[in-house]
Amino acid sequence: MKRLLRLFRWAIFLFFATSLLATLYYKWQPVQVTPLMLIRYVQQIADGKHPKLEHRWVPLDSIAPHLPVAVIASEDQNFMKHNGFDVNAIADAVAEQKRGGRKRGASTISQQTAKNVFLWPHADWVRKGLEAYFTVLIELLWSKERIMEVYLNSIEMAEGVYGAAAVAETNFSCTPLELRRADCALIAATLPNPLKYNSARPNSYMRSRQRWIQQQMKHIPAFRNAR
Repeated sequence: MKRLLRLFRWAIFLFFATSLLATLYYKWQPVQVTPLMLIRYVQQIADGKHPKLEHRWVPLDSIAPHLPVAVIASEDQNFMKHNGFDVNAIADAVAEQKRGGRKRGASTISQQTAKNVFLWPHADWVRKGLEAYFTVLIELLWSKERIMEVYLNSIEMAEGVYGAAAVAETNFSCTPLELRRADCALIAATLPNPLKYNSARPNSYMRSRQRWIQQQMKHIPAFRNAR
């Protein structure tokens, strides 16, 4: 029993040590691949599809300044204010579900970044707990600009397409810096379900969502001026 307890303590220590080192590493180094990218790649093979993984890391300054504003408007309007968790958004989501409304997520950009970089997509209590842990870590160790940079480079934006550079080149035939305001709003409109919604083939719902995001963007400060 004592030996098992000793092994357990060492396992806990190693987990905290490696997670801290990994978070510090990604504070400065590009995230070239994530668990989600690998999982999706294997899933494509299992489904008999030709596997696709389009991803290229670019610094935040090489991404159109409209894109951070668009994803903040769409996904997390309190991104610059909270410390990783939007308590008001969580309360609103719970209240809406109790009223019989649609079930909707309340994950912040920080939470989504923690999940994308370190964890797996399937939601369970273990993953949710680890997601909260890594969210606290990146909020403590990274700047908001770094969180946004990693988010925009790692987020799934279509089947097999990850990050701003890949979606700009694949769906808009341009560099990520050349994305227009309307393009950025359309990309943000896909994020709730990028496997269902594709910015290369927008339907009427996506166009409606795009217009709403563009309206919301008027109330979001330019991201790089909000330091």
